[in-house]
Amino acid sequence: MASELFANLVLALHVAFVSFVVAGGVLVLWWPGVAWAHIPCALWGAWVEISGWVCPLTPLEVSLRRSAGEAGYTGGFLQHYVVSTLYPAQLTRGVQIVLGVAVLAFNLAMYALVLARRQRAMESPDAA
Repeated sequence: MASELFANLVLALHVAFVSFVVAGGVLVLWWPGVAWAHIPCALWGAWVEISGWVCPLTPLEVSLRRSAGEAGYTGGFLQHYVVSTLYPAQLTRGVQIVLGVAVLAFNLAMYALVLARRQRAMESPDAA
């Protein structure tokens, strides 16, 4: 029971982390200080996808599920809806590379917007 709960918590953390990696650049538009946390997370997430590494949260979750007596990701809301998003069946190396590059491109675009806003603010006569 506790192992299953911890496995679900790890899965929820994993989903939150992936969401932050993918869309954290949008948060930086409103809260620039978030960049200090987002940049390393985005680089890590992109590297994991591009290199083909396995995020350490994945084996931790699998280990917890096995210790809970589960064979896989069956049953429950988290397993049914979230796991298929995090671990799609059609995830090939090519798709992983595209996802990693897309994460980098999207976040670079967000940071370019942040820098452009900052530049405009510094050039504005009201900035003084």
